[in-house]
Amino acid sequence: MLFSNKKGVVLLSRLIFLSSLLVSLSSLAVTERVANDGQLVMQDVPEIPQTLVEEMNRYQNVRSAPFVDFSKDGNGIYIYTRFADTYQLHRVAKAAGMRTQLTFFKEPISRAVRQPGGDLVAFTMDAGGNEYSQIFLLDPANGESQMLTDGESRNSGIRWSHHGRKIAYSSTKRDGRSNDIWVMDVNNPKNDSLVVEAKDGSWWGASDWDSRNQHLLVGQYVSASDSRVYRVDAASGEKTLLEGNATTPSINYAYAFSDNDAGFFFTTNQKSEFTQLAYREFETNELTLITRDIAWDVDQFVLSKDLSQAAFVVNEDGIDSLYLLDPKSFNFKKVNTIPVGIIRSLAFSPDGQNLAVTLNTAQTPSDVFMLKLSSALDFGELKRWTYSEVGGLDTEKFTLPELIRYKSFDERDIPAFVYKPDKKGPHPVIITIHGGPEAQYRPSFRSTVQTWIDNIGAAVIAPNVRGSSGYGTEYLNLDNGFKREDSVKDIGALLDWIESQPDLDENRVAVIGGSYGGYMVLASAMYYSERLKAAVDVVGISNFVTFLQNTKDYRRDLRRVEYGDERDPEMYEFLQKISPSNNVDKINVPMFVVQGQNDPRVPVTEAEQIVKALRENGKPVWYMNALNEGHGYRKKENRDIYQQAVVLFFRTFL
Repeated sequence: MLFSNKKGVVLLSRLIFLSSLLVSLSSLAVTERVANDGQLVMQDVPEIPQTLVEEMNRYQNVRSAPFVDFSKDGNGIYIYTRFADTYQLHRVAKAAGMRTQLTFFKEPISRAVRQPGGDLVAFTMDAGGNEYSQIFLLDPANGESQMLTDGESRNSGIRWSHHGRKIAYSSTKRDGRSNDIWVMDVNNPKNDSLVVEAKDGSWWGASDWDSRNQHLLVGQYVSASDSRVYRVDAASGEKTLLEGNATTPSINYAYAFSDNDAGFFFTTNQKSEFTQLAYREFETNELTLITRDIAWDVDQFVLSKDLSQAAFVVNEDGIDSLYLLDPKSFNFKKVNTIPVGIIRSLAFSPDGQNLAVTLNTAQTPSDVFMLKLSSALDFGELKRWTYSEVGGLDTEKFTLPELIRYKSFDERDIPAFVYKPDKKGPHPVIITIHGGPEAQYRPSFRSTVQTWIDNIGAAVIAPNVRGSSGYGTEYLNLDNGFKREDSVKDIGALLDWIESQPDLDENRVAVIGGSYGGYMVLASAMYYSERLKAAVDVVGISNFVTFLQNTKDYRRDLRRVEYGDERDPEMYEFLQKISPSNNVDKINVPMFVVQGQNDPRVPVTEAEQIVKALRENGKPVWYMNALNEGHGYRKKENRDIYQQAVVLFFRTFL
């Protein structure tokens, strides 16, 4: 079992890595060094100068404190924050109060939820970034915790029943690959029961329990453009389809049952390009589109404990706006006292008198704020509860991004956020490409971006190429299947835009991206090497066929919907044609490949094959692999060296 033998797993990972390394070293001269007790392996990565380490020290000691939940009495809160190497659970008793650490694990904690009416906290945690998260139950009074799940499956989506005795959760425990829904009595975890059996490769998760703790409001995620809502009997597993279908796919996300279980709140794009907040009444089947006049996505919704108050968040061109809602009349009101930024983790206090939000802006990291409420639509003071350390930096001097739009090959407008140094140009440029691809770059607090601005003097551009979320259904689907390379053409169009800007140096441009963004980096290097000086691929896809064959079973079918099914001969041929690992002869730009050995999403083999192919073709490549990480670096000691190496790479080649 993974959690009972972590030393053996680490050793096995090390042996696997070294065996594959010996094959590549047999014909190639590679300089290797290690750091962090041998867990971070670097090939052809130069020593980091101490001066650079010192320059970046403040940027790498920024903390954040996102909201987790209220304490039982509602007077205090739980947060995530980091005082050592990983993010752990803390308690804050009052505004601007001290943080009391409650967990002390070597691995970072993921989602945590307090038991309704009680003090216990359920949370998830994996091992070494492998994403096989287990569910634990913590007693904050004494710090003791116990594992509730089997130690082997992948578990997520904890949803407490209202009486606080049971949890519904998603798990792969049945067959190791299907994302089913299970229900567990936390006092008798071994007798959990299978409620929803996923048979089609989709992901299922519970959003809410009804007032009698008998039915679940459940979401089924098929693809970025196809998701459905069900009501499920928690005892029998009987399902009733409420929203969405296979014939006319639409996006439908379930949130909560209404008062007296008369209906349910959800978001949908059935009547719009964007996901609108909606309400469906059970008795009449009447649909009310609450935000029909808002032409942006509603992407968060929360109800108070007594169901008399609600709040939702609208993503307006990458910036979040907070609204209060009367769930009876459906009247809503915008909260105009929220600073411009990104809003997360909405929650009403148990007495309904405060709304907690995690707020992140371009000049402040994630911290908890409390909005005072006097009624469903009336609000008062916005009070800051946590003040995260920022390494002594004057974050008010952090560069604010400008939102621009540039024309692509088909005359479509592509949105992008542009950060420019205060000094006179022309500046070198770093293009950072988000993953997903159904994601969106948001102008949040990013000390890494500011590091590049301050330590390299670079302008930073973050495009939301076609396929990004936040701009409507049509835009989301523009890169699907055989249209995959159209998103790469959006990077070519951005290079044209950079060339037209007098304060940007089109002869000194680098690209960096992770996951799908890593593929975009490699593909950009395939087609635009003569216009690039450096490229950083972080946990990126180098070959779509091998990626689909080797990604974990529980997510393979979900990715086939987005990228195409490699089992189809025509799609197989297309995916092989566009895969960077088959086109290394076209890549003529220095490459830095970064990987986590335990990555379940984009397996380490994706990095190994592109590094091997580049070296065999005599192309310069740095390679970094963390043996105790997965899909990205979550441990500070690894993340620090990675960030330092990226700056050194850009300084060397950009």
